[in-house]
Amino acid sequence: MIARAFAPASVGNVGVGFDILGHAIAGVGDTVTVRRIVEREVRIEAIRGADVPLPREAALNTAGASLLALRQALDLPFGFAVEIDKGIPLGSGMGGSAASCVAALVAANALLDSSLDRHALYRFALEGELVASGGRHGDNLGPMLLGGLVLSTADRLVPIPVPARWHSLLVHPDAVLETRCARAALQGSYALGDFVAQSANLALVLAGCHQGDATLVRAGLRDVLVEPRRAPLIIGFDAARDAALAAGAMGASISGAGPSVFAWFEEQASAQAAAAPVQAAFAAAGFDSQAWVSSLAAPAAVLL
Repeated sequence: MIARAFAPASVGNVGVGFDILGHAIAGVGDTVTVRRIVEREVRIEAIRGADVPLPREAALNTAGASLLALRQALDLPFGFAVEIDKGIPLGSGMGGSAASCVAALVAANALLDSSLDRHALYRFALEGELVASGGRHGDNLGPMLLGGLVLSTADRLVPIPVPARWHSLLVHPDAVLETRCARAALQGSYALGDFVAQSANLALVLAGCHQGDATLVRAGLRDVLVEPRRAPLIIGFDAARDAALAAGAMGASISGAGPSVFAWFEEQASAQAAAAPVQAAFAAAGFDSQAWVSSLAAPAAVLL
């Protein structure tokens, strides 16, 4: 028995929702092939498309760790052999580690005698994310499992409705920023007033999405907690963000841990037109880049 699944990239944090808010990105992602085996173990048999070596030991690999958690929780009388084809650049802030474990879970789920729903897979995906970043946070996992914009708490996934016409621009400069390094930049104390401001901004964004009110999103899509500490790690970020805003974005910030930059637009055409000036900003800083335009209601992981 064998199954293959594709999990899309994602924008984690969405600026104002650190570790809890994210949305899927169509057009780029990871593909994982899972084979059911008689041995009660998880084997990583191949990893293709990665720029640097990734762990082949299952417990140290995001896909492997998630499947080990699934096996143990369900006390499965069989195991899995896994092949991973990376399509998301490593250290890009596009949810590459999450995509591998979600694709692995979706494929393995198809091989179970009784499959689980996507919400039930979430707790196993969190174990994979723990291996990658040192924390169980679901801002990338939720949108990959359900599609679209998702609020991901410690134990549940909440889809957030967005107007079909709203689109995201994601630009990835050819640079690497490891998640653990980006998280280290967040150490230290924060002013209570900044927490209040960030909470207000998150509330405005969520309310704007529910109501389809771009004015509310424009008022709230500003990260006052994380972006100020991570932006210095991303050469060209300020110019890229400002280029997106000048092109009419409702808001723009760091995608996940960076160095990628995302921006939200009210129309697909506006997002497409903004790609050139944002990429030009990174080019001026010395970096080539890739750009993707995607509906905020982009699809979830799928069986192939």
